[in-house]
Amino acid sequence: MAPKTETGKLEVVCGPMFSGKSEELIRRLRRAKIAKQRVVVFKPALDTRYATERIVSHNGMALDAYATDNPQDILTHAIQHGTDVVGIDEVQFFPSGIISVICQLVALGKQVIVGGLDLDFRGVPFGPMPTLLAIADEVTKLQAICSSCGCDAHFSQRLVNGKPAKFNDPIILVGAQETYQARCRGCYSIDQIPQF
Repeated sequence: MAPKTETGKLEVVCGPMFSGKSEELIRRLRRAKIAKQRVVVFKPALDTRYATERIVSHNGMALDAYATDNPQDILTHAIQHGTDVVGIDEVQFFPSGIISVICQLVALGKQVIVGGLDLDFRGVPFGPMPTLLAIADEVTKLQAICSSCGCDAHFSQRLVNGKPAKFNDPIILVGAQETYQARCRGCYSIDQIPQF
């Protein structure tokens, strides 16, 4: 029997805005560092809400990160630096090529931990997330608290001048509490039901 080769793993942390995705990602990556694993963290370059070279949770937790829009940069960096654990925040903003890169990293024995929105503001699965959720070894789906009624929230409600955004508005708009609220299914509002 051939010796067992080291196997990688894909962990996905998902949920709506304000559910603690980045906080959970940072927690897992810090644990890996405590365990003396070589950790590298990435984020999409377009996410400049708090800092350009850090991932930052809404509660202020932070971790140094490389900003890029090219998934290939992640693969190259992880291989060249002998990384054990690769963290990727806001993975939904990366192009679909991120899926292949993540699969290659896992095949190389890397532990990959990604965080991101599973649904966009329209309630539609966001970018590469559906595929990543399907191929993940472990999925953690977090919930926020509905800003309207206090129930568990699964949706990210985008607001424009205090009113729900329209379905046909641009999908990507980086923002925080001034632009988005967490909403439960009952309080979430959109002018058009998504067609799947």
